[in-house]
Amino acid sequence: MNSSTGLVMAAWLAFAFGQAQEVRKPVATGTSGHTESSAKSATTPQGTFNDADYKIGPQDVLRIDVWKEAEVTRAVPVRPDGKISLPLLNDVQAAGLTPMKLAAVIADGLTKYINNPQVTVTVSEINSRRIYVTGEVSRAGAFPLLPNMTVLQALSSSGGFTQFAKLKNIYVLRTEDGKQVKLPFNYKDAVHGKTPEQNVLLQAGDVIVVP
Repeated sequence: MNSSTGLVMAAWLAFAFGQAQEVRKPVATGTSGHTESSAKSATTPQGTFNDADYKIGPQDVLRIDVWKEAEVTRAVPVRPDGKISLPLLNDVQAAGLTPMKLAAVIADGLTKYINNPQVTVTVSEINSRRIYVTGEVSRAGAFPLLPNMTVLQALSSSGGFTQFAKLKNIYVLRTEDGKQVKLPFNYKDAVHGKTPEQNVLLQAGDVIVVP
């Protein structure tokens, strides 16, 4: 009796396990597809330093890629005079141009030496566009101005405040039309979602003062 019961139970368990495996297969396939789709979405650029309206400035670092021309492909800094140095072309004006425009200028210059050059320019480091944080912060100094950077985001880069910081009296100094203006910023209100209009988008050259 016990032996028969054991055989019946074993057969039932084998059947149940097989059914469970069959049920899992579509779920696993769907999950794999979803993961693959998510991975593709994650690698899709959400906005880069090569936005069409970004203009290169002095001290930016550029990556120049010329298809199938390894000797010309390289990373180069933009000099204080706004130019870059490249093989075959020597000095090329970069500051004030968009990456796409600069790529066209380089390609045009290389046509004398290379048949139908394919050039891509990317900005690997933005050093020409900076903001400054000073006063009662752990790490004062210059910081790269990232796309859509706000006052709150910039302050988070400064490593926090000292015990003497007056968080309600922070302000941004900005030059507009040759005149310096003062934009108030209350940190305590900002972190609680109040006065969102004070958490402005920063501009190159802005100075955040933490008294």
